[in-house]
Amino acid sequence: MAFHSDGRSIRWRGEGETLLIEPWGANSVRVRASKKMPIDPGLNWGLLDEHHEPEGSISISIDEAAGIATLTNGELVVTAHAWKEPNPGAGHTEGLCELSFAKADGTALFKEMPQSGALKLHARHYCPADGGSQMIEATFVAPEHERLYGMGEYQQQYMDLKGCSFELAHRNSQASIPFVVSSAGYGFLWNNPAIGSAEFAKNRTRWVAQSTRQLDYWVTVGDEPKDIERQYADATGHAPAMPEWGLGFWQCKLRYWNQEQVLNVAREFKRRGIPIDVIVIDFFHWPRMGDFRFEEEFWPDPSAMCRELHDMGIRVMVSVWPQIAITSENYEHMLDEGLLVNAERGIDVANMYQEPNQFYDATNPEARAFVWEQCREHYVSHGVDAFWLDEAEPEYGTYDFGNYRYWSGPNIATGNIYPREYNRGFYEGQLAEGREGDIVNLTRCAWVGSQRYGSLVWSGDVSSTFDDLKAQITCGIHMGMTGIPWFTTDMGGFQKGDVNDPIFKELLVRWCQFSCFSPVMRNHGYRLGLQPDGSMDETITTSAGDWRDPSGVDNEPWSFGEDVERMLVKYINLRETLRPYVRELFDEAHRDGQPLIRGLFYEFPQDPAAADIADEYMFGPDLLVAPVTDAGATSRSVYLPGDAGTTWTEIGSGRQYTGGSTVQADCPLDVIPVFARDGRTHGLESLM
Repeated sequence: MAFHSDGRSIRWRGEGETLLIEPWGANSVRVRASKKMPIDPGLNWGLLDEHHEPEGSISISIDEAAGIATLTNGELVVTAHAWKEPNPGAGHTEGLCELSFAKADGTALFKEMPQSGALKLHARHYCPADGGSQMIEATFVAPEHERLYGMGEYQQQYMDLKGCSFELAHRNSQASIPFVVSSAGYGFLWNNPAIGSAEFAKNRTRWVAQSTRQLDYWVTVGDEPKDIERQYADATGHAPAMPEWGLGFWQCKLRYWNQEQVLNVAREFKRRGIPIDVIVIDFFHWPRMGDFRFEEEFWPDPSAMCRELHDMGIRVMVSVWPQIAITSENYEHMLDEGLLVNAERGIDVANMYQEPNQFYDATNPEARAFVWEQCREHYVSHGVDAFWLDEAEPEYGTYDFGNYRYWSGPNIATGNIYPREYNRGFYEGQLAEGREGDIVNLTRCAWVGSQRYGSLVWSGDVSSTFDDLKAQITCGIHMGMTGIPWFTTDMGGFQKGDVNDPIFKELLVRWCQFSCFSPVMRNHGYRLGLQPDGSMDETITTSAGDWRDPSGVDNEPWSFGEDVERMLVKYINLRETLRPYVRELFDEAHRDGQPLIRGLFYEFPQDPAAADIADEYMFGPDLLVAPVTDAGATSRSVYLPGDAGTTWTEIGSGRQYTGGSTVQADCPLDVIPVFARDGRTHGLESLM
């Protein structure tokens, strides 16, 4: 049946196809296949090059007569069944091979779609694609009643993803990370950065890469989601340690447009006694996109600015965009050296925001090195601590994924690695500057392995609505399930928030409460409307009369009136009380790959009622958080998972409940329902 083994892996050949099954980490295997093309042994995409299997965990058996080959790695068993299928219509006998996956105790997990019979379907289907590659489809039969979690960030409110379909592509507020965890006890990584799709239907699970060299996926098993996440982190990389300054409150707006404005905001935080760890300088502080430096007229002495902020105990983050305007001082050099993305057809422009521009090619090591050197010289040398890597998808003016070529290959075949490589360039540059253990970079997108490059992913330019707030709960949970523990959102939403609208003020308070119990608490947004003093958004021009991007009205805690300020400051202070607990959670993420925001199913996998709850979450193992996501609500229903042996203490009231119960929690505007598991309140009871 054409099975071959080297004692560690199984290889099958038939009909011009090569299929390779090999162990890849504890209780895990990697499957690769290609037709009429050799399997590339060095193409690991999201997986780390190194992988380690426990000694004695691997066994292989081959029964040529029965056409059966089995690879066992710890608790995972993969069985390959090969046979010859008569195909009179094609005039020959076809060689086929099907895979099935099970636990070592015999529990079936999933299998490839059956290929025999009149339908003549193939579980691994290859079609010609542009550029000499192939479009590949992989189709499986999975448990009908399994529940699925992961896939990254999609702006929807589903917890269980069974029955959902996904575009495997990045967009502003969409981060496609093709890893899914099943309640049946397995994790599945589609280890392919090609543009494609995924479908989790009742009758089949289907993965598609529109253009790729080879099929590539990774499977792991575990008794609980915690086990699966641990093994996934081992295979794709662990997040670094979060520095202490990442644990507190971050202040930002669209946008601080000059040096004195930033310093005055920081001074006011200190005068009012409001804790702050980071202040963020957003986009268009530069002359032209791609100049990677402060505009001297508005930022005359950034070194002095950073020194004063540091003296106040505040770290400095600046925004960087990957767009290079054709008027940029760096454009001609980067074009000549091949450091830019190229359009396959038409005008070589990817985006027209502000002015024609093209993205730098973050998949090219030379381009990463050039951009980092610009940022090191013009930002790091002045004392800038961290970077906001915006537009990381990248955000094309038109998402025509087939029209751009990277150093790594056509966008349609490799494009989803862009945000990870964008972050990689800055992380490796900061490491070279001796910043190990002190690296956090904010980014708008991620792919498999981004976590290992210090990527703090935020959910993009979401709107200032209660529906968008509700979607951030599922975004945070699903991002954590895909190995991205560092997650944040724009507090209050990014756009369409009128500072004088009572509904927006209510939303801002509710979003602040959610942010307090998120990995990073960060205030940001493009605020509209008149300020209390009657002032409006500023129109900014240079001394030469050139227009600069608008700034947005004020977005500090005191910008919305005394009542709102009081409630925002309450939760900023509460975050300080939580700091020791948050540090523990970040340490666990670094050490063990565990998310900070967890669905109820994560901590209570044996409770069926917890499996599909989308409007509550666990912040670490101890705190159940039930954000208020309806305007005007003063109470809400909360499910408390577990059984009679689990106790829940309502923070604030002190009332105790047992697991498996549903309670009606009071939540006036300054209260978010939070329940402590088994008495572990972490000092919150005196502050809520």
